[in-house]
Amino acid sequence: MTKTDVRPLGENILVKPEKAEKKTSAGIYLPENASEERPQQGKVIAIGDSDKIKVKKGQTVIYARYGGSEVKIDGEDFLIVSAKDLLAVIEG
Repeated sequence: MTKTDVRPLGENILVKPEKAEKKTSAGIYLPENASEERPQQGKVIAIGDSDKIKVKKGQTVIYARYGGSEVKIDGEDFLIVSAKDLLAVIEG
């Protein structure tokens, strides 16, 4: 199964979470275990077939911290997030 084979149903969206920052804005490098928090930002890979979905494939979104279900596709981590758990679209 590849990510192009996965099409979410209804109001669900397939999101590729961005990796957590390993370097602070001040230039300090963080160890891998410094941040146990899940990322809240990712790229939309595929969308469901509902008219209520307001995002498009390729957009970067911010979603609820504990929203979505984690899935592994081709060894990569993805989230299937409900449209109601999307908080914002990052423009630019």
